[in-house]
Amino acid sequence: MEGRCARAGVDGEALTIANDTIWAIVALSTLGVIVRPWNLPEATWAVTGAVMLIVFGLLPWSDALKAVAKGTDVYLFLSGMMLLAELARKEGLFDFLAGRAARLAGGSAMKLFALIYGVGTVVTIFMSNDATAVVLTPAVFAATKAAKVKDPLPYLLICAFIANAASFVLPISNPANLIIFRDHMPPLLQWLGRFALPSILSIAVTYAVLRFTQRHSLRQEVMDAEVDAPGLSSGGRMTACGIVGTGILLLLVSGFGVDLGLPTFVAAVATAAVVLLLKRESPWSVMKNAPWEILPLVAGLFVMVEALDRSGVLKVLIHVLQMEADRSAIATTWAAGVTLALICNLVNNLPAGLLAGSVVSASHVPRQVASAVLIGVDLGPNLSVTGSLATILWLSALRRENQNVSAWSFLKLGTLVMPPALMLAIAGLLITGSVR
Repeated sequence: MEGRCARAGVDGEALTIANDTIWAIVALSTLGVIVRPWNLPEATWAVTGAVMLIVFGLLPWSDALKAVAKGTDVYLFLSGMMLLAELARKEGLFDFLAGRAARLAGGSAMKLFALIYGVGTVVTIFMSNDATAVVLTPAVFAATKAAKVKDPLPYLLICAFIANAASFVLPISNPANLIIFRDHMPPLLQWLGRFALPSILSIAVTYAVLRFTQRHSLRQEVMDAEVDAPGLSSGGRMTACGIVGTGILLLLVSGFGVDLGLPTFVAAVATAAVVLLLKRESPWSVMKNAPWEILPLVAGLFVMVEALDRSGVLKVLIHVLQMEADRSAIATTWAAGVTLALICNLVNNLPAGLLAGSVVSASHVPRQVASAVLIGVDLGPNLSVTGSLATILWLSALRRENQNVSAWSFLKLGTLVMPPALMLAIAGLLITGSVR
């Protein structure tokens, strides 16, 4: 009997050490993704963490491969959107849209601000927040330069904030949406019923606060009323048609509850094939500049979440969420949305979304609680530069244009922008639920 107790004690101690090691590896890897020591890509740290979990025997190879396979739909969706975004960039579609906005502004800084915000909203809704951050940002910079804008920062800030504020209008607006609802994605009409009002409030409040905080720069701005807006090539027009067609296709398949990854990928490949064949160009001309490192980053995060599941942390979170939801669904809705919004700024919304998605998927909580989790994951990153992959990509795009936004200055602005948008979005979610 004593021998059994001793063995149980040894096994329990070994399990504790293993769990502590898992948490340490995941924490350090996540920190690497956020901080990017030595300027190494984010994917390097996620993949390194995943490999360490396997090498140290904390996660079997078979389980790691199963975890990677869970993200197949996400990989296909991201691949399709990256292909479309890069094709649009190459064919000058985003430069055309931003240039048109600058021309329509007619020398008015306030009007240009509103027009760029509108373009950013549309791009985020139909092409995902990453496309807004990666491709629209340099196009906006080019448009402000053509309009002889002295300070392009107020307009560039739009690309960062609308990328998150409009990212739950549709399931396709943010890859995190697919991660959180990967096993139980609501059909399109149900999605719109849940998120239409919260999205409208989020977009409107974010615009109002941004415009108010940038009012002095916009009032003092002197712009060129005559802007040479670039024309749209035949390849750009075909790309635009392909993007619209892809959006219509995704809305249709989403309405039937079909996974979005494969339709997105097939539509993107078909669009690229038509454009490149008519122009007689190699696929390499599009593929070489797309940010494919996002795929191993997401795969590594899936592996780390699987390891956390084995450590038992997900069971604890599921139990706590279910227990609190049973006590008060409304209080849990507020708590879940606010908590996830803050956590995203500590660990980035991709790992937070993966973890939250696993908890929501395994628990039986009211609909509004799961929806508040998604709003927190999507909108919360507007607080800081570490909150989302889209914001990190936006910073990289700024650096290429020799623009600099410090983490502190973004945090000061984010403190004004994010909380009211989050509070009103969750309130809108509860109002929508109460009238349905």
